[in-house]
Amino acid sequence: MTRRTRRTADQRHADTAPSPEGPEVIEQLIAYYHPTRQKILETISVHGPASVGMIADRLGIAPGSVSHHLKPLHRAGFVEPAPELAADTRASWWRLARTSVSYDALDYPPGSRAREVVGLAEKANDDRHVAAMRTWRTRRHELPGAWRRAGGSSDTGIAATAEQVEDLLTRVNEVFRTWAYEVHDDQQVHPDADRRHVLAFAHVVPSVEGGTR
Repeated sequence: MTRRTRRTADQRHADTAPSPEGPEVIEQLIAYYHPTRQKILETISVHGPASVGMIADRLGIAPGSVSHHLKPLHRAGFVEPAPELAADTRASWWRLARTSVSYDALDYPPGSRAREVVGLAEKANDDRHVAAMRTWRTRRHELPGAWRRAGGSSDTGIAATAEQVEDLLTRVNEVFRTWAYEVHDDQQVHPDADRRHVLAFAHVVPSVEGGTR
């Protein structure tokens, strides 16, 4: 009898691993802006690394569906295998990967598929931000303890140059990135801390009505 050698996690997921050059932005957007995939990312964000079966139980969907959606998320660089957490090599464990996506519709030709995808992503992102803020404001009284005040917003209005706006965006992006990495690392050290999925966002929008000159 010939015994088949069981493939390692790296071998099983090699076909969906991100390319060495990194995932394409359009591929990342298509992978991310899907409601089921966003729920998968959120549950891993809150509960930490998990097996396909654990994710399926938490979301109430079939394990096969979870595996199907994890493939594009892996290819796009949002998740990565965590085989060292599996007691059984047949189980596929996943954790969030450190990645970020930067895009602008103006980077793509009008009428192109890429421009269409980015435009839809930008609209979905804006709608998601507005919905999240409205939901939090109307329902935060339902949250326990300190969570009721663990949120907020801030804004300012001032006449600035284009260079100053770019500088502000760079600073904001760096704050978000540094904070997210710190939270990610803390989750590894304190896995039992009380956590919720948090959506942090900022919009910097110059007036389109004309400049000061």
